[in-house]
Amino acid sequence: MSGRHDSDELWPVDGPVRAVPRHVACVMDGNGRWAQSRSLPRTAGHRAAETTVIDIIEAARASGVQWLSLYAFSTENWSRPDAEVDYLMRLVRQVVRKHASLLLARGIRCRFLGAADPRIPRELAQDFEDLATLTADSRGMTLTVAFDHGGRRDIVEAARSLIRSGTPADEVSERLFADHLPFPDTPDVDLAIRTSGEQRISNFMLWQVAYAEWVFPQALWPDFRAADFLACLHTYRRRDRRFGGVPPQTNGHSA
Repeated sequence: MSGRHDSDELWPVDGPVRAVPRHVACVMDGNGRWAQSRSLPRTAGHRAAETTVIDIIEAARASGVQWLSLYAFSTENWSRPDAEVDYLMRLVRQVVRKHASLLLARGIRCRFLGAADPRIPRELAQDFEDLATLTADSRGMTLTVAFDHGGRRDIVEAARSLIRSGTPADEVSERLFADHLPFPDTPDVDLAIRTSGEQRISNFMLWQVAYAEWVFPQALWPDFRAADFLACLHTYRRRDRRFGGVPPQTNGHSA
């Protein structure tokens, strides 16, 4: 096996190229604007997003991405009109049940980050649990769906967990704190993608995106496809990630 991925064939290798990101996170933005631009109800945009979700899951797996996180529903989204929220709950349940066999066949382990609010229909919460159990032993890629998720809430809950554990304040480290977050085995996000051109974090995995590279493609999420995803991977692979450091010095000058 050469170790190269399909995405390597799309662009010439004309300089240093880093590895495919281990963990990619996507803020799936633009469903409502997609529908509005077509004089359709917002629910039509959410329905159209299903195709993109499956396309990106397949593209990420084929490209060698090991962890993919998708922001599906935030803690703030509960403030949307009741009719839209109810539609989203029904739609997500349909999508989960429809694609469970595909995810299992692809060897994709599925997790749901959040999903704690009692307003989530009991049947949907059960579907989340069933899919997580069904795919628990899969090792091809880990798909985390952030649903009823809030990055600040996760941090607060981790702090509460540390306090309950009786950990002395001077023993709290970043590593120990991270161990009290949901799914502590999740690696930091390498690449974060937010579609629709908006440039906000929107309370998404705040701890994990601390050093992520961000890309903001203009495409609305229902129009975002595998080729667009691969272009984002390409952008990431050409960036110089220094994590607060400086480039190597040559004769006193930046290399």
